Amino acid sequence: TGLAMGMGVGQVMLVLLAACVVMPAKDPLLNICMDAKHHKTKPGPEGKLHDQCAPWKDNACCTANTSSEAHKDQSNLYNFNWNHCGLMPPKCKRHFIQDTCLYECSPNLGPWIDQADSSWRRERILHVPLCKEDCEEWWEDCKDYVTCKENWHKGWNWATGTNRCPWGSMCRPFDQVFPRPKDLCEKIWSNSYKYTTEHRGSGRCIQMWFDPAQGNPNVVVAKYYAWKKRSSPAGMENVTPETDNAVRDLPWSVMVLLPLALVMLPEGGRGCGSHGWGSL
Repeated sequence: TGLAMGMGVGQVMLVLLAACVVMPAKDPLLNICMDAKHHKTKPGPEGKLHDQCAPWKDNACCTANTSSEAHKDQSNLYNFNWNHCGLMPPKCKRHFIQDTCLYECSPNLGPWIDQADSSWRRERILHVPLCKEDCEEWWEDCKDYVTCKENWHKGWNWATGTNRCPWGSMCRPFDQVFPRPKDLCEKIWSNSYKYTTEHRGSGRCIQMWFDPAQGNPNVVVAKYYAWKKRSSPAGMENVTPETDNAVRDLPWSVMVLLPLALVMLPEGGRGCGSHGWGSL
């Protein structure tokens, strides 16, 4: 038994060493804010984030003012009117508020930040893997609303200074415009989100909704996808041949455990330093 335990500890140490091989000193994909209209330059604590944005108060990319504006029907953030086809029901609107809070406040969207060709932001999010429950509850609570557009990012009539349905469009039931939850989550914001069958708590999908008392579950998700991005052929371009060979020569069992080790490492890859080991 002692031998087995020794092998187990040794294997974990190998896994953590392997993690150090592929983890940069500070991962540029983790704990960052995108370069967009209302985002802070870097995340940090915000004492008084409003209502549904409050879960991010310990580490946020949004300010208190942004969080407050996110809850208004006619917000100063983008002059966007939720009630373009009549009054949006509160049970539906809360999902759009939560979506806005995630977008404005989350420091855990780094692996999906992409360049934007817009006048009001230089970066956007693309294909963020949204948890199955978050997407399906959003669709379920909004299916009785009506809208005139599938893509809410563009194509509106802005003649009055706020978005109105474009000429010739008709207000139709939500579930006709978005027949499935997947259609809603992927199409409404130009593929900002990607529908997944992954569940909340799996560590494989981003949650719009979470209980801050349990910690932010999206920290682990961002670490996993940052590691995955580096491990893909496209993500290996900046890795030296020596590093690549060192990782490839690791035992199969260690490679299997490598994603878990990366998740265990503190944010920013401090696990390789003298302080990091003591915190595991």
